[in-house]
Amino acid sequence: METLQNSGNVTDLVLAALRKIMRSIELHSKSLVKRFGLTSPQLIVLREVNAHGQVTAGEVAHAVSLSQATITGIFERLEKGGLITRQRSRDDRRKILVQPTLEATKRLAGAPPLMQESFVEAFDKLQDWEKSMILSSLQRLVSLMDAQHIDSAPLFAAEPLETPKKDQPLATPNLKP
Repeated sequence: METLQNSGNVTDLVLAALRKIMRSIELHSKSLVKRFGLTSPQLIVLREVNAHGQVTAGEVAHAVSLSQATITGIFERLEKGGLITRQRSRDDRRKILVQPTLEATKRLAGAPPLMQESFVEAFDKLQDWEKSMILSSLQRLVSLMDAQHIDSAPLFAAEPLETPKKDQPLATPNLKP
């Protein structure tokens, strides 16, 4: 009788499942950029700015679990795309306040759901023991892949979360009726 330990097939199945997860995230990200013109991190940041009306990079960084440098880079791209404005605070000239433009509000009204939103909805319906098993398995995979040191944000994005290059513009949406 063959055990799981003796079966190379189980390893292949785990690797295939990981590839499917990575590919699903990549395809969703590409679709979001093509249809909406923003990456997942840009959309998350823009939603956070829109929800508060006027915020600092530090406040957004804390809210979405990204570094302030990453947020600043995303702000630069959103500003170039006409979706946010930045201005110094009247109360504290050291603070730069960011607010959404009317175009951002319009764009967000038609924004598709993010992949993690549908995932969270489905995951929340699982039994507690299933959630614990999935979490435990994923944490073990992180350890096996020696990825514990990698900083991560609680969002699905195929694109890197590092600060983008300053000359990198927003993607142009391919909006079809």
